Amino acid sequence: MSAEDVAKAFVGHFYPAFASNPDSLAGLYNPGSMLTFEGQQFQGTQNIINKLKTVGRVQHTVKSMDVQPSNDANALVIFVTGSVQIDGGNPLHFCEFFQLVSTGPGQYYVHNDVFRLNYGL
Repeated sequence: MSAEDVAKAFVGHFYPAFASNPDSLAGLYNPGSMLTFEGQQFQGTQNIINKLKTVGRVQHTVKSMDVQPSNDANALVIFVTGSVQIDGGNPLHFCEFFQLVSTGPGQYYVHNDVFRLNYGL
């Protein structure tokens, strides 16, 4: 699979799973994974999932996705922009950055995840 194919598959899975059952995302993270959510850092699978569950009921609409190889041949970075509705509120612009690291052919985990809302756009 190309990096673009991996990124499309990942993004196509991540946001619907986040909306329907954040606990189902646990398999994408590991103890060394790090989430920075609006400036707050969370490390490890359970801490990350706990944070995601506190966000509320979400619905993401992805507007763009860019992907690049990382400095390691077994990793890639993904940058996503779009809008998110939280608990049925007005859509807010967001951007999110992921670094995926391969653990085997066609298998990746999220090593880094950085999420920010974009206000005033």
